[in-house]
Amino acid sequence: MGKTIIIGGVAGGATAAARLRRLDETATIILVERGAFISFANCGLPYYLSGTIGDVSALTLQTPEGFAARYHVDVRVRQEAVDLDTTTKTVTLRREDGSQYTETYDTVILATGAKPLKPPIEGIDHPKVFTLRTIPDTLAIRALLESRKPKQSIVIGGGYIGVEVAENLAKAGLAVTIVDAQPQVLAPLDYDMACDVHKQLERKGITLQLNTSLKSIHANEDGVTVALSSGTVAADFVVLAIGVVPDTALAAQAKLQLNERGSIIVNELLQTSDPHVYAVGDAIAVTEFVSGTPAFLPLAGPANKQGRMAADNICGRYSVYRGTQGSSIVKLFDMTVAATGLNEKNAKRLGVPYEKSFTYSASHAGYYPGGGFLSIKVLFRPDTGKLLGAQLVGFDGVDKRCDVLATAIRAGMTAYDLTALELCYAPPYTSAKDPVNMAGYAIENILTNSTQIFHWHDVDALPRDGSVTLLDVRTPAEYARGHITGFVNSPLDTLRATLHTLTKEAPVYLHCQIGMRGYLAARILSQCGFTVYNLSGGYRLYQITQNR
Repeated sequence: MGKTIIIGGVAGGATAAARLRRLDETATIILVERGAFISFANCGLPYYLSGTIGDVSALTLQTPEGFAARYHVDVRVRQEAVDLDTTTKTVTLRREDGSQYTETYDTVILATGAKPLKPPIEGIDHPKVFTLRTIPDTLAIRALLESRKPKQSIVIGGGYIGVEVAENLAKAGLAVTIVDAQPQVLAPLDYDMACDVHKQLERKGITLQLNTSLKSIHANEDGVTVALSSGTVAADFVVLAIGVVPDTALAAQAKLQLNERGSIIVNELLQTSDPHVYAVGDAIAVTEFVSGTPAFLPLAGPANKQGRMAADNICGRYSVYRGTQGSSIVKLFDMTVAATGLNEKNAKRLGVPYEKSFTYSASHAGYYPGGGFLSIKVLFRPDTGKLLGAQLVGFDGVDKRCDVLATAIRAGMTAYDLTALELCYAPPYTSAKDPVNMAGYAIENILTNSTQIFHWHDVDALPRDGSVTLLDVRTPAEYARGHITGFVNSPLDTLRATLHTLTKEAPVYLHCQIGMRGYLAARILSQCGFTVYNLSGGYRLYQITQNR
């Protein structure tokens, strides 16, 4: 293998170094990291702010000394690669004191990652505006919390890092406002699934300012004043979590091929446009697994896999990276949110044909105490039922259901396959029909025309002039607590007795609370000659999408 220089540590770089050594004991391996830490749990950084992780050393997965001793790797921290010359196959490194020197290489792995997005806004570099990407970032915020005892904080950006920071600042006793220019938090979700997250954040005392953009930040005697499109807000400090961009200045200097976003373009072997230079992690453009289109999906799991695969290929093993499907998960207090594959926004953008189904299932047997409900949205191909993506929000068992669905998508399975999955059952863990099975059954009913559906965003456009029949098949008590304008209460259990009052000339649009009773009512009516549509997700989903 010869000599490999790995530029960047953390997930991809450190993984590649360890894998190279396991495959070749004689290789020369140099790992260069401009920071002081070569391998740390950056996904755990927000939890140090609240004290959930009490010792910062717990975030350091490997010290430079320990890593060097175990893997016989030449680890060089606090050094930055400032020039990559692919013609002479040399890397120029700059030490902390400014001095420079050159190393030759046989292969290079670029694991330079991503950096926080900092738009050119007045005050963005104020000392009380923080980002959270590294251990020093975390230590700086924690030091402020301990020394100044701040009360008010603003988080700009409602992505995964933003909401995790907000949760942990709230746990630390601060008032927190999340500001996001989009109409929702957590972009991997669609708006309808994010609505449950909005409710959760507000229940926990976090203020949301959505559809709100950052204009400027100004210092004052006590902290900062943040100018937003909606007005001004005062705070002791700001955490900027707008997002990240690929950190590819070195690749650009080396004239490696980049895409329009600045990500390094690699082939399936993770080689750049120079075959002796590999690239992994957040710096690269990946193929989105479901659609096969280029994407920027900075996630720790794929970065680790890519580091291993690049090492394999350098050592002559044929290891192909087959794409990233974006499986991700986040904890928000006692709620869990997870997603995998395509969401509806991206399916529309890419022109991928899809239908969607919403189910709301108990996380385990209803008679066993301590359970909750899972809200599940699944996207699928309307012709074949092939699974395209899933989003889940709930309080128990979200992770394992999303992992099952992620596996099913990776395996190219259909909704029919979900109905056949034999998943572990005992009352403390699930029901005999697991929520994944139930999602499959709901989609199977759509694919086989056992039911026709309509969606929450179709409701308000339905005519109220009598040309269609609008029914609410919940109980009178449920109807009295709230109902959709124009829908007449006709409870499921008395529906058969009132069929004679309905006309078959008018299509029937009906709903229940979550969709199940609506399905039963639709089966009764369709078998009696009516054309029927059931509201997927029911009144619950419609109501929660209307409350912002």
